[in-house]
Amino acid sequence: MSDRSVMWFAFSLLMLVMLAIDLGTNRTAHKVSFRQALSWSVVWISLALTFNAGIFVVMGKTKALEFFTGYIIEKTLSIDNLFVFIMIFGYFKIRGEHQARILKWGIIGALVLRGLFIFTGIELLSSFHWMFYLFGALLLFTAWKMAFGKNTAINPDNNLLVKLARKLFPFTKKVRGDWFFTRRRGLLVASPLFLALVVVESSDVLFAVDSIPAIFAVTLDPFIVFTSNIFAIMGLRALYFLLASIMGMFVYLNLGISSILAFVGGKMIFTAMGGHIPIQISLLVIFSCLTLSVLASLLVGEKPQMSD
Repeated sequence: MSDRSVMWFAFSLLMLVMLAIDLGTNRTAHKVSFRQALSWSVVWISLALTFNAGIFVVMGKTKALEFFTGYIIEKTLSIDNLFVFIMIFGYFKIRGEHQARILKWGIIGALVLRGLFIFTGIELLSSFHWMFYLFGALLLFTAWKMAFGKNTAINPDNNLLVKLARKLFPFTKKVRGDWFFTRRRGLLVASPLFLALVVVESSDVLFAVDSIPAIFAVTLDPFIVFTSNIFAIMGLRALYFLLASIMGMFVYLNLGISSILAFVGGKMIFTAMGGHIPIQISLLVIFSCLTLSVLASLLVGEKPQMSD
């Protein structure tokens, strides 16, 4: 068995074990405490760093740096998902004890969808060189929109999948229990929890369109891209409950995230033109953007309102 096969086996076994533990310990609806969220965040970050060390030992320094950079990029970009999750749960009036259940199944669905996106994207980039310019331009546009676009309130009623779900199933007006579906008078009836899950899944698809090309600027190795991405999103639920109550403090975080997107988009185009930016420089830029945005949020405070 090759070194790469050993690492694929170790990753698959670890994910299966962690999913089994997660599903087994979260069978009933309950509100995730700050302490529990912190514990799980530490667990997932520790597992990612331990796996990173395994890559260093088995596959070498370059692959370990690629994994770490990809993990940091995906972890940082996933923070933007959390703001959307807050708006989704607020719109559907989903209480804390039901949010964990929605995020659990949402993340499981994201594992499948992101896998399809990653391997399709790698195949496209390997076959068509001009796709590097397209993905790079997409990242630059997203960065500009995130930094200078107007923040709009989320309206799931305009979501095509929500409209389809409402045509297929009758829905209860309020959340009654932790079920997505139940039978009433012989009819299959859906809960608003299911609508919230549909919006969470569809929002992750949109975020994947931005975040997955970002890691392609670092590497096209399917193993590194897939594993770093999965480690980042597996810890997303714990991160949500850890940061949900304080994310409003980080008013300049979007500028930091948009700067990272702009950098990796520019790097992708520069690389396609034959240039090369060392991965150590990439890490330095990413950490600098993130650190400065957090410090600005804590020191400066509320972002000034822009006049129309």
